[in-house]
Amino acid sequence: MTLRLSILGSTGSIGRQTLDIVAAYPDRFRIVALAARSNLDLLRQQVSAYRPELVVVGSEQDRWRIDAPTVLAGVDGLVTAATHPDADLVVIAVSGNSGLRPTLAAAQSGKRIALANKESVVCAGELLMRTARTHGAEIRPIDSEHSALWQLLALPHRRAELARVTITASGGPFRTLTPDQLESVTPAAALAHPTWRMGPKVTIDSATLMNKGLELIEAHWLFGLPYQLLDVVIHPQSIVHALVTFRDGSTIAQAAYPDMRLPIQYALFYPDRVPGSVPLLDLTAVGRLEFYQPDCERFPALQLAREAGLRGGTYPTVLSAADEVAVEAFLAHQLRFTEIVPVVRTVLERHQPIGGSLCLEAILEADDWARSATREVIARRQAVHG
Repeated sequence: MTLRLSILGSTGSIGRQTLDIVAAYPDRFRIVALAARSNLDLLRQQVSAYRPELVVVGSEQDRWRIDAPTVLAGVDGLVTAATHPDADLVVIAVSGNSGLRPTLAAAQSGKRIALANKESVVCAGELLMRTARTHGAEIRPIDSEHSALWQLLALPHRRAELARVTITASGGPFRTLTPDQLESVTPAAALAHPTWRMGPKVTIDSATLMNKGLELIEAHWLFGLPYQLLDVVIHPQSIVHALVTFRDGSTIAQAAYPDMRLPIQYALFYPDRVPGSVPLLDLTAVGRLEFYQPDCERFPALQLAREAGLRGGTYPTVLSAADEVAVEAFLAHQLRFTEIVPVVRTVLERHQPIGGSLCLEAILEADDWARSATREVIARRQAVHG
């Protein structure tokens, strides 16, 4: 059976690796839509190779640069690609809040969604999961930890038997540094992740542990898990991605080499498991697996994210947006590494959420406010410290 795919974010890391898997199994897939924001040279190559019916670009002026039956632009184009009537599975790998509307639209259309857009779950988890349940949409996480949890929680069990659900964090490059050493961390050092190759934003979030806090919020919504069950441990080797502990004392782990092709492939072929390019795990070659408790005093982002998740509403949106702006400021040498989380905390403390049920308009309004407030906080810090 041929699976028809719509891929949003086709020129990014997840999109490229998705197309690598498609190329390895050409009889199993057909591409009906591709979307990319700005890498038009690569997008043109993808269009030439896969001949999609629909292509979406970032801006109106770029539409004429793509040769395809239908070329659209912007978020409205992403929504059209996400709801394409011929798409059996929609891969959403765009970054930032531009993924909110197409993800919600795909859920409202009852699509199967392979989801790599963090903001859709962090900011709109309540709304997204409610929409998916109402319209019969299926969400398949593309993320090593959440894919691992998806596999583990599919094993036969009753929810009352769960005692702890754990996701792992590499700890980033700075888990052994002293507070004084953290003060002098440079963007170049922070971008040198020890085990994963990711975009700059996710890499910095890994160094602060903010990414793991955001993943706790995602796990809460994706799997309906209460926060008191969710835990994080530092695992420098990044071989074990998640663990589920039962009340009888048994713990089951999902382990694999740190390679995003594996969770992507699992989401594409589910429920089948097919041979892929990721080698079989050889624990004798790995040699040692280490696990440590996170140091929340040196890395307070983890607890801050948990608090935002527990508050719910638009607090996770403010957390995500403020962190994005603060990370951008750090990469631009406008903030020190140790100032990222305090800036985010300040913005969260200023947030005054609007009551009522969560809706897309409230999320987008909170996102805009948080970005503006974060820039203001950063500007004041720069004025004080020079």
